[in-house]
Amino acid sequence: MTLLAVVGAHLDGQPLNHQLTDRGATFVRRTETAPIYRLYALPTDPPKPGLVRVVDGDDGAGAIEVEVWDLEPAAFASFVDAIPSPLGIGRLVLDDDTDVAGFVCEPFALHGAPEITAYGGWRAYRAATPG
Repeated sequence: MTLLAVVGAHLDGQPLNHQLTDRGATFVRRTETAPIYRLYALPTDPPKPGLVRVVDGDDGAGAIEVEVWDLEPAAFASFVDAIPSPLGIGRLVLDDDTDVAGFVCEPFALHGAPEITAYGGWRAYRAATPG
């Protein structure tokens, strides 16, 4: 099995969660990243966040809510193959210092995207903003 941390549109109840459940993914837990990330609202359809790891000592970094899902290796491979740029899969450090595969964003996509780190996660941001 392969653990995958999701940050936004693939969270339970969000519009792309079916891309996990259709592949037989099982929910493991809701947790947070280590406080070494920034989160941005990307201008995509459907709306998605972009998560980037920051340089050590970045005062604007924070812990971001994530969900960890478990997929069979073939399901993980087909899921990753379908991810459009500017998103991709890298390694995320969780609040317990473990690391898992998870969504990351290419830096070019952050130009002009509002930073939403202070919300602590995609759900909180979406709940606080219209649309």
